[in-house]
Amino acid sequence: MSGPLSIAILGAGNMGGALLGGILKAGVVDKDHVLATTRTEEHANALRDRYGCTVLAGGNCIAAGQASLIVLATKPPVVPKVVDEIRDVLRPDQILVTLAAALPMAVVEKRLRTPMPVFRAMPNIPVVVEEGAIAYCANAQARPEHHLIVDRLFRSVGVVCTVEEELMDAVTALSGSGPAYVYMVIEAFIAGGVKMGLSREVATRLAEQTVLGSAKHVRQSMLHPAILRDEVTTPGGTTIVAIHELERHGLRSMLISAIETATRHAKERSRALAQRLDQSA
Repeated sequence: MSGPLSIAILGAGNMGGALLGGILKAGVVDKDHVLATTRTEEHANALRDRYGCTVLAGGNCIAAGQASLIVLATKPPVVPKVVDEIRDVLRPDQILVTLAAALPMAVVEKRLRTPMPVFRAMPNIPVVVEEGAIAYCANAQARPEHHLIVDRLFRSVGVVCTVEEELMDAVTALSGSGPAYVYMVIEAFIAGGVKMGLSREVATRLAEQTVLGSAKHVRQSMLHPAILRDEVTTPGGTTIVAIHELERHGLRSMLISAIETATRHAKERSRALAQRLDQSA
């Protein structure tokens, strides 16, 4: 890839808009080297006012033709339509990234006029606060220098991992859907505190910080969560009594089963979507 990096984000909704803000804040590119597209002029105006960059209502071909890295941030069923729209302006020296984790790369590659580096990524919703978990895979055209660029792109909004494409459904089930599981845990913490007499405001503050601080402790200590759990579990104390109750009701088994079930569903959904799009091609 020659020249300075320029980025086009096609479909700057919640996820695409969060990525736009992250890359500008982190200095991945400046506002003169990023373009975004939206469906409506109203949303385009809002993003222009917020970030000061070029945002087009429509204009996918214009944006894609000017960028060295193109991010498809639309919903999975819409991605093939956008690829069909822009494929005549795509070049082998560009990078194409799709955020539609449910869509296999082969569906995108079949619609391209020429082979090019294609990445399939699964960001989760905490990218909106620059604390996302992002996993991605790449096709055979992606070289190490392309991986470095995509890695830098996503590190602006969170933590990045690479996986084989066959594991993307498990990624979807764990980190993609995972925030919903955590929100349920936080909700239960709050309800428990309220039941025991805490105000809802105090219970909420304590619950959210407990989850945030515990996750940060795992990351910074680099210790297994079981070791950290044992550090706060004293013999005969309140924590071991609570842990026994959680184990009695199968908390860990339920979460493992939830991820297993979600992975199977993601695989079925991905397969069905690919078949439907192949038939409509």
